[in-house]
Amino acid sequence: MKLTANETVRFDEFARACDLVAAYFGETIDAVALETPVSRPQLVAVLARVQLSGRQSAIDGTLPDRDVCYHSNDETVLRLGPGFWAEIQEHHSLEAAERRAARDVHRRLLEAIVGEPSATNREKEPLVLIERFERNG
Repeated sequence: MKLTANETVRFDEFARACDLVAAYFGETIDAVALETPVSRPQLVAVLARVQLSGRQSAIDGTLPDRDVCYHSNDETVLRLGPGFWAEIQEHHSLEAAERRAARDVHRRLLEAIVGEPSATNREKEPLVLIERFERNG
């Protein structure tokens, strides 16, 4: 399936990414979906795209200016340089509401894991990369 205009991914890999983000972000997805005009299935699909793109950018070493806030066997919590979410929106042809909702899911998780509001560091953008990611499983 086409992930972006220049990027394809096997459907089973995308389906696994959807299952992974739905399980990992769980209630946070539900809360954000209730507060935004983005449905839960739509938000799961957007988060899966972000996870696939973020994972590939981490592998390629192309994530913008980043600070690792937390790392475990389950996740890596990052604060990235400005513009990451705008690039994700453009790269995946997302609606503004989809971008805001996905970013909010990541922001809420960053705050829960790190224990401080991301408002204290507004110039950085939140990203949680799930480490339990299986590309060929």
